[in-house]
Amino acid sequence: MSVEILDLLRKRDRMTVSEFAGALRVTATAVRQQLQRLLAEDLIDRVTARGGRGRPHHEYRLTEKGRRTGGNNFADLAVALWMELKDITVPEVRRGLLQRLATRLADSYRPSVQGSRPEQRIRQIGSLLEAREIPVQIREQGALPVIDALACPYPDLAERDRSICSLERMVFSELVGEPLRLSQCRLDGDGCCTFAAARSVAETDGDSTPNCPN
Repeated sequence: MSVEILDLLRKRDRMTVSEFAGALRVTATAVRQQLQRLLAEDLIDRVTARGGRGRPHHEYRLTEKGRRTGGNNFADLAVALWMELKDITVPEVRRGLLQRLATRLADSYRPSVQGSRPEQRIRQIGSLLEAREIPVQIREQGALPVIDALACPYPDLAERDRSICSLERMVFSELVGEPLRLSQCRLDGDGCCTFAAARSVAETDGDSTPNCPN
């Protein structure tokens, strides 16, 4: 029902509980439960409206965050743009664009990854991914912890071009402040994608212990 409430507010700007209940054909109690959830997520806010001789009443409207949730074709756009990048035939130009894209993404994530030491920043990357509903495990290995990504943030792109994994590695490397390696990859049949500092991988070469959780 939360999605339907957001859709209604995109069309009507402001609505009351009774208006939601009538449009959705549900009880006012059910509407209030969903509104409380959306308020907690900062997707809507509540304003007091005064008009006529009646008592003031509450109306609900989208916040800026709520307005940004509209539309569901971003994945299609991302795939199309990535395919255009992939089709660039000059390797130096393609590598340069990939690096610039990685830097831009890293800059957008940097406010959430500001630890003073690499190991702190790795753990903050894990928290950042989990906040985006990407299951991860931060595991101790060698000099620095490693990141086990149990799902891909870009599944549609990865199925078409595995160099998206290189982009993700570059982003993580910029955030951590030292080069990371992709030591395991789901596209190769591994249980997860493991991003590890190059020095951590060197210290554990020859270790046959599986890295991904069962």
